[in-house]
Amino acid sequence: MTQTQQKVKPTGVSIVLAGEAGQGIQSIETLLVNVLRKDGFHVFATKEYMSRVRGGVNSTQIRSASGPVRSYCDSIDIFIPLDNESYRHHEQRLSGHSAVIADSAKVSAQGIIDVPFKKIATEFGNPLFANTVAAGVICGILEVAQTTLNEFIAAVFQKKGQAIVDSNIAAAEKGYAIGVELRDKEIIAMEGVVKEQRVDSLLLSGSQSVALGAVAGGCDSCFAYPMTPGTGVFTLMAGYADKCGIAVEQVEDEIGVINMALGAWYAGGRALVSTSGGGFALMTEGLSLAGMIESPVVIHLAQRPGPATGLPTRTEQGDLNLVLYAGHGLFPRIVLSPGDTKQAFELTQLAFELADKYQIPVFILTDQYFVDSYYDIPPFTLKNSGYTRHIQETTRGYKRYALSQNGISPRGVPGFGSGMVCADSDEHDESGRITEDLDGISLAMKDKRFKKFDTVKQAAIAPQIIGPKNYSTLIVGWGSVYNTIAEALELSGDTSTSFLFFPQVYPVHSSARELLKSAREVIVVENNQSGQFARLLEQETGIAIEKRVLKYNGLPFSVEEVANAISSKRAASASEEVLHG
Repeated sequence: MTQTQQKVKPTGVSIVLAGEAGQGIQSIETLLVNVLRKDGFHVFATKEYMSRVRGGVNSTQIRSASGPVRSYCDSIDIFIPLDNESYRHHEQRLSGHSAVIADSAKVSAQGIIDVPFKKIATEFGNPLFANTVAAGVICGILEVAQTTLNEFIAAVFQKKGQAIVDSNIAAAEKGYAIGVELRDKEIIAMEGVVKEQRVDSLLLSGSQSVALGAVAGGCDSCFAYPMTPGTGVFTLMAGYADKCGIAVEQVEDEIGVINMALGAWYAGGRALVSTSGGGFALMTEGLSLAGMIESPVVIHLAQRPGPATGLPTRTEQGDLNLVLYAGHGLFPRIVLSPGDTKQAFELTQLAFELADKYQIPVFILTDQYFVDSYYDIPPFTLKNSGYTRHIQETTRGYKRYALSQNGISPRGVPGFGSGMVCADSDEHDESGRITEDLDGISLAMKDKRFKKFDTVKQAAIAPQIIGPKNYSTLIVGWGSVYNTIAEALELSGDTSTSFLFFPQVYPVHSSARELLKSAREVIVVENNQSGQFARLLEQETGIAIEKRVLKYNGLPFSVEEVANAISSKRAASASEEVLHG
């Protein structure tokens, strides 16, 4: 979608910085986000990066406002490209209100505001200080307290010595003065962007929220083979390992990952697996093993476009079908997909309880956009500061797979009691020993596992309605589209439209059918090519959903894209709208 199609302007100021990998874009992002937050602004940041170590175009978007901002937007108020390729990459997002600040020695374009970043940086001793100059310019435009900027720079560079600290502060002050001049001359208008005096907030990314939720859920071991974008959670868990008593292992491949996790749960641990679609594809046999031996396991899957390697650093909600149907044979599972960082914390914590209680695999489904985005949120408290271990001490004659009314057998672990805890990938009897009694205990075991489907569905999390209860149009979403749709709905001002969000996508909550039936039209918004969740809802509710807004070019939905679709009801005149970018 181009800027000329937009009918809304998101709140606050949108800042985009872009350059080659290795030019320090992430360093500027970290500096600006923290300084703006400390100075009283609400902040949001997300990144776009190519699958390469050097070259290409990497960029970061920072939104800053007096109220909460938590979504990606197309519009750009301030654009700082570090080279020509970066400028061309984002040129279609620029409009008449966009201010392009660039070094004319590096960027050849009409109408840029020339700031010789490299020359200024060199004057202060090192061309690498260009990033600090750029950060100073932004802070000057937004009237950030210069002391806040200087204090943060001092904290970041103190390990490199006072000379480096002083040079960076001097470079930032030069940039700050340029920013103030641009604002005073009204070259860049920042009306409505004001600070808010507020209590301390939390600054959390999707990866951090999942990892912290796992710690709160009693996770005591984590296994992974590095794969973007799931690696972030794994590395964070490694950082928590010593303090929280977590065993962390980078395994030789994903087959080993899932089997080590199952071994940990068999021994009484609470293991987390973090992966992406291509890595999880290797785990499907292990997932079936979990189904047969009725083992709990929690799997964080951060989605990216496929098939195969696909677009490894981009985003897509394309793996729902994969986690729904992975594995051979029939066995229950739960799929949770948080929409914001607080949900990510709470749902990941809950995942360990659900896996332990029902002895099934539980998925936390995120995506690249979700795990790599972060923003400030109010502090929140743990709903449950402890957790329950659904393990019993065994006695002689213990039957690991005893038949039961709800399909859940009492779970023991080796060494806790005098009973034998048998597990085998073959069909087995109540004690866990192999059987081929096809019409007897084998059939009873299948029926027992099948009973869990109803048991698990009764505990499903209800979808959340945002907007009026007497809606005529219902926008449906799951996962990372949550904040974008919520903001777009607010901007549209449409009082007849509501947003139905599903934090649990499977099993589908029993209320879904009536909620969908109450709408005159239903529009599902998904970051994939076929509308995977829309098809699941059709299957589970029997209600045909013809209107879908789909995007699958590797980028997230913007606020403008969704707001325009809501405001104009374009989806009402066509059975399906596809947004390619």
